Amino acid sequence: MALKSLNDLKNVVAGGPRKKLIVAAAQDQHSLGAVVRAWKENVIDPILVGDKESIQNICAENNYDITGVRIVHEPDTEMAVELSVKMINNRQGDILMKGKVGTSILLKCVLNREWGLRTGNLLSHFALFEVDTYHKVIAVTDVAMNIAPNLQEKIAIINNSVSCLIKLGYNMPKVAVLGAVEMVNENMEATLDAALLSKMNQRDQIKNCIIDGPLAFDNAVSLESAKHKGIRSEVAGDTDLLLMPDIEVGNVLYKSLVFFARAKVAAVILGARVPIVLTSRSDSEQAKFYSILLSAAASR
Repeated sequence: MALKSLNDLKNVVAGGPRKKLIVAAAQDQHSLGAVVRAWKENVIDPILVGDKESIQNICAENNYDITGVRIVHEPDTEMAVELSVKMINNRQGDILMKGKVGTSILLKCVLNREWGLRTGNLLSHFALFEVDTYHKVIAVTDVAMNIAPNLQEKIAIINNSVSCLIKLGYNMPKVAVLGAVEMVNENMEATLDAALLSKMNQRDQIKNCIIDGPLAFDNAVSLESAKHKGIRSEVAGDTDLLLMPDIEVGNVLYKSLVFFARAKVAAVILGARVPIVLTSRSDSEQAKFYSILLSAAASR
C-alpha cells in the first residue's frame, strides 16, 4: 500500500524494535533535534560521536534533554566519522547518520576497503516526497550519489529503491524512467536506457515492480497529461518511483520540490551495510526526522 504522507512512516516502524543510530560528528543542531525527537518517540537509541562539550552546549541551548544518551567524545571530525563507521562495522549500530561533516569525508570512510560498509552493491540515494499536488508520497532516485549512471547502474539503483519500497509496504511499486520526451530517440541515451529497462522488467530481468519508460515528467505524474498524449501505461499518473537520467536532473528536481513546492522530504543512502542518513546541510530538522524514520524502516 502506498504511503499517503511522510507521517505514515511512523506506522511502518511502530511496534518494531528500536534501532541503534550512530551520529558521526553529532555537534549539529538540526541533526540533534531530529535525533532527540526520534528517540523520544521510541524509534531509535542514539549514540552521539563528536565533540562532547559542543553537543552538550547545543542541547542545553535548545532544551534537548539527552539524559541517558551515550556520547562518545571525539573532537576531531574525521576521526569521529572513522570511529562511527568502525562502530557500525563492529555491529554496535543499525543506522549511520551524518552530523556536522562534509559528505565526501563520510563517504570516504563508508567506502574504506578495510573497515568500511561496502557490500558489493552500488550505493544510491533514495528520497521520499510529500507534495500537496500529488495524491501520494512519491520517491525519487538518484539525486546525490551517482553522477551519470549507465544501464547496469540504473538497474542497481532501481533494485535498491524497490527493495526499500517493499519494506515500506508497497506491493509491485510503479517505476517511471524519466526522459525529456516519452518517445524513444536514438540520439537521447536516457530514452534508450528507459526502453531497455522497461523491456527487461517485462521479461522478469528486473523483478518486484512495474517499469515504464521513457516517460516525460508530466506523463509520469499526471494521468490527464498521459491521456492527452495518447500514452497507455500502468505507471503514468500513478508513479511510485521516479528514476532520474542523471544527477543534475535529480538534484534540480529535489531542490525545486523542497523550495518551490514546499514539499516534505525524507532521504537515505541505500546499498551499504546499513542505511545512511545523509541529508543536505540545507535540509530542515523535520526532514532529518523523517529521514531517520525512513532509515529505521529500511533497516528492517
